[in-house]
Formats: sequence, structure tokens, C-alpha cells
Amino acid sequence: MFSLKRFFGKPDIFFSLLEASALQARSSIESVVQIISQPEQTPSLDELVLSRRKEKRITEEINEELVKNFVTPIKREEISELARSLYRIPKTAEKFVERFILGNRVARHTNFGRHVALLGEAAETLHEMVRGLRGQMNLSRMKEFNDRLQYFEGEADKLMLDHYRELYDGTHEATSIFILKDLFEILETCVDCCRDTGNVIYNIVLKNS
Repeated sequence: MFSLKRFFGKPDIFFSLLEASALQARSSIESVVQIISQPEQTPSLDELVLSRRKEKRITEEINEELVKNFVTPIKREEISELARSLYRIPKTAEKFVERFILGNRVARHTNFGRHVALLGEAAETLHEMVRGLRGQMNLSRMKEFNDRLQYFEGEADKLMLDHYRELYDGTHEATSIFILKDLFEILETCVDCCRDTGNVIYNIVLKNS
């Protein structure tokens, strides 16, 4: 028998999946923060690989639900764009830890404290924005969160310039410059990914307000 319930589907499933995706994104950032905050411990990719695989599976589930459900809470292309943007975060986080392990001789003696603060704040802010989609967070509140991500991204840019000045002052060996420049740029990209995802969410709320 034809089922209208099955045809129209369950729109809330998309909010649940996007929230699960945001949780994995935050978890991957937390893993990066933990690794660079404890340089004396041998870093491992295990947690990052697990987060990225879970994120990939969630993205696949979202695509499957888009095929199965006639009704969606927001436009299909907006759901797909947000899912793709969220997936970039654990991928970038995993890339950082891969390079951190390869360059551990230099990386473990480097102070990443300012990055830790930026990454943690950005990941938590983004998680709140995704959760706000289900609760139909008002536009002004969503803009406040998005402005915060813009600020974090700007601070990450300034931090990158500070590192460039330090790396190019003539006191570092070439290998160290190469390793640290790569790591700093990937960390900046992590913050950029959070900012970009925040823009996607803000635009969704703006269009649907």
C-alpha cells in the first residue's frame, strides 16, 4: 500500500544528521587541540581517522535521505552544501595531525597555544550554530555567532602573519621553516573551514527568515 508518511518522510532527520556531523567536526578539532596541548605524548591519528570516517558516513546518510524524503526542512542544495562544508573540517584536522606526526621533531617544541584557543572557540561556536537550525534560532543571534567566527578567522590571519615574521627572521633552519609553515597554514585552514561553514548556516537562516 502506498504510504504518504513514507513519501513525505521525516524532515527532522536532516537536523539530527547535521547535528551529528557538527559533533564529529567539533570532536576532530578537540583531538587536534589535545594533541598539540600534550606534545610530550606520542600523537596518534586514530581518533581523527574515526571522526573523519563517521563524518563521511553521516554525509552519505544525508544524501540517502535527500533521495528518500520528499519534504525537507530547508532547500536540498542548502543541506548538501552544509554537509560538504562540515565534512571539510575533520579532513583538514586529520591532515594537520598527519603532518604533525611527520614533523614531530620540530613540532613538539613549538608553542601552539594561541591556535588552541582559536580552534576551540571556533568549533564550539559552529556547533551551536548547527544546533540553532533545528530550534529556528533568530537571525540576530545567528549573526552574532557568525560575526564571532569572522573574528576568529581574522585573528588566525594575524597569527599567521606573526608566524611568518618569526620564521623568516633568519634564525631558523630551512627544514624547520618548511615544517612549521605547513603546520601553521593547515591550522589557519581549520579556522577558515569553521568560518566558511558558519557563512553557509547564516545564509540559510537569512534566506529562510
